Amino acid sequence: MSIASKTQTLLEELSFFQDWQERYEYVISMGKKLSPMDDALKTPARTIKGCQSQVWLESQHCDNKMSYTADSDSLITKGMIALFVQILDGEAPEDILTADMSFIEKTGLKEHLAPTRANALTLMAAEMKKHALEAAGKN
Repeated sequence: MSIASKTQTLLEELSFFQDWQERYEYVISMGKKLSPMDDALKTPARTIKGCQSQVWLESQHCDNKMSYTADSDSLITKGMIALFVQILDGEAPEDILTADMSFIEKTGLKEHLAPTRANALTLMAAEMKKHALEAAGKN
């Protein structure tokens, strides 16, 4: 499934919820479904700088596909990074680099989060693209 298809599916899933509280709970449930991140990987080098909560991101590049592992010490932030993992995991670095990340605006999340949490969404997307750029440069 392409990034655009995954994005469309996510937006359709979110459209089922009538209010912000339901969407908030859905995002938290997404975070709870993330594969656990080994505590040994939760190092300062893997921390996404500028986020209000601690957010860790690890990536692997194999067979021209990116694999992301992430975690956070905050349930909502973990859910937010889980949305990006759902969309970008398993995709080629080149596709991630050209992906339209404005889908996050369409989720309605930013308008219901504190400015520092909303800013974290931009930082998460940028960091995941940075990992893809590093992987693309090694090809």
